[in-house]
Amino acid sequence: MKKVSLLFLSLFISTVSFAQWDMYNPNPNNDPANAAAQLLNPTNHTVLMIDHQSQMAFAVESQPIEELRNNVGLLAASTKLYKVPTVITTVAEKSFSGPVFPEIREHYPNSDEYIDRSTMNSWEDKRIVEAVKKTGKKKLVIAGLWTEVCTLSAALSSLEDGYEVYVVVDANGGTSQEAHDMAMTRMIQAGVKPITSLQYLLEIHRDWARSDKYNDVVKISKKYGGAYGLGIDYIKTMSKWMTGKEASEAEGHKKN
Repeated sequence: MKKVSLLFLSLFISTVSFAQWDMYNPNPNNDPANAAAQLLNPTNHTVLMIDHQSQMAFAVESQPIEELRNNVGLLAASTKLYKVPTVITTVAEKSFSGPVFPEIREHYPNSDEYIDRSTMNSWEDKRIVEAVKKTGKKKLVIAGLWTEVCTLSAALSSLEDGYEVYVVVDANGGTSQEAHDMAMTRMIQAGVKPITSLQYLLEIHRDWARSDKYNDVVKISKKYGGAYGLGIDYIKTMSKWMTGKEASEAEGHKKN
């Protein structure tokens, strides 16, 4: 009887997981249910952004600060576009570490919703654990400063609590390249999945035929996507000049 109950529970959870993603799917050639279970979609995860604050950023040496800010902005914009549950936490915001990056405030301006802590390990703050738990998602995407302290401790702790943890590598920063790399190595060895900020956006959007979000995704990509965004701007502008119409990835499925 116990085995039957467990089988029923597992089938129920599996059905709910697939049913959660009712994303617009205009291309009859595609079936989102065929996607790997570990892939992120807009409804199967929570994002935790940790200590992207001025004072913390001053010591980052693993990548240029302008790249870090850009990648954090890309992540924040993506979560806002797709209404992904996002928990933003700070440490000693008003007494030491200062405000969160403008790239976060642009998309999440209400600082009253940020959770300010004293502990370096966010997962030791019961309010954060509860906020993540409330979303009902078992996949957790983390980005923060510094990689080797606040990101690592939260990632390993939530992993042990049964979450499937992803870390947005380029939206993190360490006090040295070595510190960042060793922290990422330690997390990956423990089972954390590494991703990047642009990868995150494209993974949750997934299909260019989804025209309901197409223009917004292009706008975010052009603003934060570096060379990729510049390429989008180039081809769309050139196409408009030469044909009077912008090129669009969304047109691809109509040829078949």
